[in-house]
Amino acid sequence: MKIKLLMLILGVTGFCFQSSYAQTMQQKSPVYSHTDTSKVTTSETEWKKILPSEVFEVARLKGTERPGTSKFETSKEIGTYYCAVCGNPLFKSDTKFDSGCGWPSFYEPISKTSIVYHTDKTLGMVRTEVTCGRCKSHLGHVFDDGPPPTGLRYCINGVVLDFEKAKTAEKSYSKKNKKEDKAGK
Repeated sequence: MKIKLLMLILGVTGFCFQSSYAQTMQQKSPVYSHTDTSKVTTSETEWKKILPSEVFEVARLKGTERPGTSKFETSKEIGTYYCAVCGNPLFKSDTKFDSGCGWPSFYEPISKTSIVYHTDKTLGMVRTEVTCGRCKSHLGHVFDDGPPPTGLRYCINGVVLDFEKAKTAEKSYSKKNKKEDKAGK
């Protein structure tokens, strides 16, 4: 019984810690912005001071998180995915799909400039690495086995993603109701 309780506490703590990455990034990273499009030229030494170690390992050292560990892998929420390092918009949730690969997958980035492509010849194979178009952080890889309309699968490490729920529809709905209430009075 005590072991089950301990495992439950550790699991919840781990989930909460992983969920706090994006919030930590917004609080500590001086370059974090959803609107600034200027290139980021922060040194690796400075990134190491700013980023949580798990994020630094993936984003700056081209590591990979364990498959199946990202809260974003199975998320169905509507909104926008951003680079957790700098806030650059990367993917809309309507381009996300369940690829079964163990990492969040998307078939199309938000724009041609949000992602930069590099040839990756590590691990004895040739792949296409994708990095953030603003801060050059490693995001994952893109493969040509995705769904229509692009046929691409952007396999992205969840630890380098930040997510913001769609708010536009909610704001529009609220404004419309306020106008209708005023008109009805």
